[in-house]
Amino acid sequence: MMQRGQTGGWFLFLLTAVIPGVHLQRHSSVQPASESELPSEAQIHQPVLQPSEAVPPIGTYVVTNLVGKPCIKATMGAEYIVTEKKKTWYFNLDPSRVRTSGFCGEGAAALSLTLPGDAASLQFTFRKENNIFYVDKLTAHVSPLPVCQGCANKSYSGSLAHEKLFAAGNGQSFKCQSEQLLWTSPELRIKLVPLQMQAFTLPNGQYGIEVECQHDFTKRVIPIIVGAIVVGLILIAVLTSLFIKDRRGGYTRL
Repeated sequence: MMQRGQTGGWFLFLLTAVIPGVHLQRHSSVQPASESELPSEAQIHQPVLQPSEAVPPIGTYVVTNLVGKPCIKATMGAEYIVTEKKKTWYFNLDPSRVRTSGFCGEGAAALSLTLPGDAASLQFTFRKENNIFYVDKLTAHVSPLPVCQGCANKSYSGSLAHEKLFAAGNGQSFKCQSEQLLWTSPELRIKLVPLQMQAFTLPNGQYGIEVECQHDFTKRVIPIIVGAIVVGLILIAVLTSLFIKDRRGGYTRL
């Protein structure tokens, strides 16, 4: 006499033979991956250094005060430049992945840009003195994937302190189309291009009158000066030629 379990087995076998699309499957249990086996958020978004430069994407970052009004606004593209074993590597900050934070006080303010898992960060500390604001300190950090197989994980960080960077009057904005290259450490430089920022006072959250950086002023003025010098030299040459011709024409035979 057949056992009930054997009868059920023969029934399943006949069912798979008669009805297409029905398959026998071994009974097994699948255990979900443990938290230690899953990649962390920092690993997923860990920066990848590139051997060549690319134009960094431009993002606009805003910090609001306690009443919800903008007190810091910055528009810029940011590039990390890493030097490792006499080779240069590059990483661009992606605005779509940046978490913006900060604060605004009476005479001090801060803007922090951070990637998930603190894989990279950029922090600006602002000061206000005599109706002029400026960046007093810049701190940078990046923890990229190793640049080669077998290379150890390494983080790069640096800072600039007690500086008066990107200064402008109260209610004005500092603007620079030229690149700003900042050496935070021997291994890490930060390039900001283009750059526009304003802190403490932002009427209606908009940039105020633009204060042009020295690099842009030089680029704009030098062609004008050179052009004026060339025109001046041409005028001198023409006037000298006319003067010589006039002197020769004034001689008479004896």
